[in-house]
Parts: sequence; structure tokens; C-alpha cells
Amino acid sequence: MMPLNDALARLGLGSAPLAVSAGHSAVAGLGRPLTKQSPIDGSPLLELHQASVAQVEQVTSDSRTVFESFRMLPAPLRGEFVRRFGEELRKEKAALGALVTLEVGKTEQEGQGEVQEMIDICDYAVGLSRQLYGKNIASERPAHRLSEQWLPLGPVGVVSAFNFPVAVWAWNAAIAWVCGDPVVWKPSEKAPLSALACHEIAARAARTMGEHFPFPASLLIGGADIGEALAASRHLPLISATGSVPMGRAVGQVVAARLGRSLLELGGNNGAIVTPSADLELALRGIVFAAVGTTGQRCTSLRRLFLHDAIYPAMLERLLRAYASLRIGDPRDSQTLVGPLIDEPAFTQMQLALETARSQGGVVHGGERTFDGVPTGGFYVKPALVEIDPNAAVVQTETFAPILYVMRYSDLKTAMTWHNGVPQGLSSAIFTNDMREAEWFCSAAGSDCGLVNVNIGTSGAEIGGAFGGEKETGGGRESGSDSWKAYMRRATNTVNYGSTLPLAQGIEFDL
Repeated sequence: MMPLNDALARLGLGSAPLAVSAGHSAVAGLGRPLTKQSPIDGSPLLELHQASVAQVEQVTSDSRTVFESFRMLPAPLRGEFVRRFGEELRKEKAALGALVTLEVGKTEQEGQGEVQEMIDICDYAVGLSRQLYGKNIASERPAHRLSEQWLPLGPVGVVSAFNFPVAVWAWNAAIAWVCGDPVVWKPSEKAPLSALACHEIAARAARTMGEHFPFPASLLIGGADIGEALAASRHLPLISATGSVPMGRAVGQVVAARLGRSLLELGGNNGAIVTPSADLELALRGIVFAAVGTTGQRCTSLRRLFLHDAIYPAMLERLLRAYASLRIGDPRDSQTLVGPLIDEPAFTQMQLALETARSQGGVVHGGERTFDGVPTGGFYVKPALVEIDPNAAVVQTETFAPILYVMRYSDLKTAMTWHNGVPQGLSSAIFTNDMREAEWFCSAAGSDCGLVNVNIGTSGAEIGGAFGGEKETGGGRESGSDSWKAYMRRATNTVNYGSTLPLAQGIEFDL
């Protein structure tokens, strides 16, 4: 994997990075100092001053000014900027992927895969830039045309989490840009370096568009106070926030108070059901990757597994063997499957959850910190399997760590009730070779989640489908399908091309 200094040099971050970037200009942050360490071994990556709340007003105001010119560019021209951004990402995939690994501890494959996801969404958005369709509607009045038109909404505030430090921003930014909206980004304070690199890559793409091109990206590095200020800013008609349920609830209330829009991607607590007819080898691979990929730090990570009585002993034994063989270690090693947790608080939360599970009758396999063959200074853990009763309270709560609660069932409808009986509703899966079970799972009586999968795990959503969930997951949708509509405003146009003025509903008004 590319060394840190080489990656920084390629990405234009060889000198001390700045905390606030607005358009092409950059100013130093005026807020609290921030030291970022790598979760791999605790080594320092950078020091900077975070943005101050006072700087939020200036950056969002500048973004509003950029919007006034950016919205008037033809959508295909905005798409050309996104295409060039995607090309710059292709050039720097190795460097940016390495930076993601160093900063948040993802395995090398996952770091590179995250940048590929950015490239893919750029390709998708370029095509979308020529397909922002409205519709014609039959008018009840003669010589009238009734139609819908989609127009740029305004600057979009994006708040992202550490676990996908670059892809979630790109999902929002690429779509927002082709829709005519500048983006103001507050990345997680746990992943500032990756954000600075992305901003530099986007600035390069903008420079190829000519000196008069209105650069539609701003960056604010800071903590919860910056996120709160963004949520409250009237310059930002839409806030797209990814993170915990408490964070989303706070953001949603602030945005709603000013009658703005929220696009929320929050907690998962995702479940999977394995039926007696399932291909158990296929199910095993899907379950293990979904549960331990990204060290269990995905919003789509598998947290709850329901096994039918007939297969419970055999499947549990397979899972225990698979977990015992997992290669835990330095994520820069291409053979590693499970890297470190992001930091010590994440480790502490995992241990608290396991203790709670034990107190509620759970039998815990694994979950302890490991020091065997891993770099010192990082928090490496053995992923945990917990045999537990489906009615245990701890199962209702999502812990952002590799903990998989394993439960047994005898009746599929009962399993579905347990599956749906949590506050969250992001991703779900069933493993079955019975067509009726599969279709029922996808029906209105089945999974209540936004992502419903058959014979694949809960992780690994494609960019072509709208991504998001229901209930406490927030209800937002990003990426594919018609999710672009969240970044635009709809205008209903009525054109009278006749010489009279008939009124709707047959009303007559003669002077």
C-alpha cells in the first residue's frame, strides 16, 4: 500500500492542511485544535485548528453566492465537471484509498473500494445530468399546457460519519452538483485528512473547467457545534446528515424549526433470517462479511441473525469456525480481513454491550481485545457472536462494533415479527431457496426496511438503487433511482397559449 507521505504528496497535502475551505480560497480554522491519530497504531497523522461557529456563516453565505451562478449553468455542463472529478479520482484512487485506510482503519480492499464507489457515483451522475426529467400533465382547460419542472434547490449541507469518510460525501455531492446545488461539507472530525484530500481533488477538476467556473464545494472541519450551526443555517435549504439516531434527531429538529429539508441516514441494527431451505455455505459467506466487514462499523452491518431450529446447531458451528479463522490485523496487509476499531471509545462501547448481553442471559463467544500479531496502539478485537433470547433488551440497540446476536426461531412469521420489532429499519436479508418465503419477505407483510435482500447479506448496496431506511433510520434516500429529486425543487407550470381565460373547476369570473 502507498506510504502516507507519498499519498499526501500526490494529493497535494504535503504542507500543513487548512481547516476551512470556501470555493478556491482557504483560510485557517479559528476553533479548537484537533490532533488526528491513525487507528492502526495510534501514530499522529495531522494537527490543525477546527473551524469556528463564526466561520460557518461566512462559508454558507459564500456558497449561496456561488449558487446564484452555478444554478444557471446547463445541467450537462455541471455533469462535465462531475465527469472530470471522476477522472481525477481515477488518477488518485491508490493514494486516496491508502489515506482512507490510514485514517479510519479500513482494510486495503475496502479503502480502495470506497474510492471506486465515488468513481461509480460520478459516472451515474454524469448520465443523470441529461435526464433531470419533468412531466407533462393533461390540463382540464382548453389551450393550456400543464407541466412539472425540476430546478436547483440551493446549497446543500452534508454531514458525514467516519466509517465512510469519502463515499457518503460523494454520493451527495455528485448528485447535488448535477442538480445545480453547491455543497458545504462537514466531515467527521475523526476523518479530516480524507476530506481535505477530496476537496483538493475536486478543486483540481474545477480548475480544468476554466477560471470563471463557479467552484461548488466548501469544507468545514469541526465537531458537533459546526454541525449544529450548519443545521441552523438558512443559507442551506437541505441538510443531508449521516450518523447516529441521536445526532439525526437533533439535526432534524433544528432543520424542521426553520422549515428546511432533512435527508437523514441513521442507525441500522440490521437483521437476517436463515430458513431450512437456504444454501448454508452461501449464507455463511454473506453473514460473516456483513457482520465483520469494516470491523462491524457500517450502518448496514449485520447485527441480528435468526436461525431456524432445524439448522441452528449446524449453522452456529459453522459461524464459530469461520470467526476463529478470521485474519485480524494491520489493514495495510492485503491478507487482513478485520482491522481495528476507530478508537478507544468504540472499544469501550463494545465491551459495555457485551457485558449487558451477558447480564441478559447471552452467551458470548469472542469480543475481547487481541494483541496477537497486530500493531501496538490500535484497538483490535475478535468479532463477537452472542447467543441470546430474541426478547432481550440489548437486541433493540445498535452497537457500532462487530457484535452479532444469534437467535433461534421455529416459525417464520414469528421471526419476521422479531426482525421488524426494533426501532431501526435500514437493511435486511433472508437466505432461502423457497420462492414463496423470498417473495413474502419482500412483500408488504415482510421486512419493513428500506433495503430488502434475498440470498445476499445486508452490506454492499449498489449505487444504482436508492439507499436509505425507515423508522429511526430517518427515511432519507441517497444515490440512485429518483433520489435526485431531494436535491431539487419542483415547479408546476401552467401555460395558457389561447386567447381566453377559462378557470379551473369550471369557475366563471366575468368583469
